[in-house]
Amino acid sequence: MHVAVVQLNTQDDVAENLRRVGQWVAQAAAGGAQLVALPENFAFMGEEARKRELAERLDGAFPGPILSALAESAAKHGVWILGGGMPEASGDLARPYNTSVLVDPRGAVAATYRKVHLFDVSLPDGTLYRESAATSAGSEPVTTEVLGVRLGMSVCYDVRFPELYRKLVHEGARVVTIPSAFTLLTGKDHWHVLLQARAIENQVYVLAPAQHGKHPRGRQTYGKSLIVDPWGEIVAQCSEGEGFAAATLDFSYQDRVRTALPALLHRKW
Repeated sequence: MHVAVVQLNTQDDVAENLRRVGQWVAQAAAGGAQLVALPENFAFMGEEARKRELAERLDGAFPGPILSALAESAAKHGVWILGGGMPEASGDLARPYNTSVLVDPRGAVAATYRKVHLFDVSLPDGTLYRESAATSAGSEPVTTEVLGVRLGMSVCYDVRFPELYRKLVHEGARVVTIPSAFTLLTGKDHWHVLLQARAIENQVYVLAPAQHGKHPRGRQTYGKSLIVDPWGEIVAQCSEGEGFAAATLDFSYQDRVRTALPALLHRKW
């Protein structure tokens, strides 16, 4: 499976953000990617009130501009696209879900995952994040088939909860997606080690597209979008700024790793 993780510097202009998304998907597809993964908040980073206004239904019945842009790019280039995280309408108008949506090469929604763990944190530099104040939490793990391979979905802060990834592997996941908008402060110390740990302990490929740089409301994200193999090796990584990193996932290699070190067979729970 040929994959790409896209690194973005999303701002508060949805049309411009989606235009750049389309450009990066096109470039990744031209390079041979069959699955293109976008980071969390790929379409918008800005005021919470505006985010609530942008919340869309993802059942395919009445696609809004964000889902429509993903569907059009997927169909145009014949690729799977993982929209890392976008506002999905919930039963609470003030608190949409933060949802990762997978679109197939026909432009149809193949799977959605609503972020379970919300980022309510007071950082050492005094910065406060209260994601739950404007976001409803999901409750279920999600796996789905992509090109005959089971993929498990998650979003950003989920990476700190290894029990979620155990559930995904129990459901057969061989690849997990962790689209993110990791803060600069936590990213520089924890990003690489957390992603590599999830890959090593579950013997899975990890696709982690990320936001990078300065955003509205004083946010600054770490970037370093990664693809990690089941041994924990970083096989591709973005540098500074926008761009994408690509790799070929070798599932025969994954089988050899799981056979040589059968830790998954030794689980007690």
